[in-house]
Amino acid sequence: MLNPFYKIITDRLVIRCYEPKDAPLLKLSIDESISHLQPWMPWTASEPEPLEAKVNRIRLFRGNFDLGKDYTYGIFNQEETILLGGTGLHTRQGENVLEIGYWINIHQIGKGYALEAAAAMAKIAFQLEGIKRVQIHCEPENLPSKKIPQKLGFMHEATLKQRLKTGTERLADEMVWTLFREDFDKSPIKTMSLRLFDIQDTEIYL
Repeated sequence: MLNPFYKIITDRLVIRCYEPKDAPLLKLSIDESISHLQPWMPWTASEPEPLEAKVNRIRLFRGNFDLGKDYTYGIFNQEETILLGGTGLHTRQGENVLEIGYWINIHQIGKGYALEAAAAMAKIAFQLEGIKRVQIHCEPENLPSKKIPQKLGFMHEATLKQRLKTGTERLADEMVWTLFREDFDKSPIKTMSLRLFDIQDTEIYL
């Protein structure tokens, strides 16, 4: 399963595969937001990281992306001068399913960027052959995150007790929200306008 979409342009955002030059923007955005992200993002347990670690992390993101193993994107402003947050299509839930993840910089919350990015991720996920469902996982207490799958037409399938790793000894409850391929046509995501680009920055028309 190889994803040809290295860059996605929405009405307000540029969502693209990370490049090593993005390391300073990634570090700045995360460093500013550590206290905001730590309650919900297990990966913040290793933050703050030095810049070199961010360069290496981006290389890992890019390697997995190129090999079709996992798809991690940065969310940028239209000029690509500010990293507004991050998103991705993750393969950790098994075959024929992709999980959308997202986080937003502390200074950019409340602007609908996570909703816009998650909608774009869901739409491109169903462009991939064999994908039968897309999921979003979050803690019940993370109210802003929980609203996103609700608004996008995902179904709340279950809340799993003490399943979600938090980066500490605490295990949190985990909500599972799912959008099935057969329900995609009824979702507001279906009509979202996107511009898609491949690895050579050539626009793809579907």
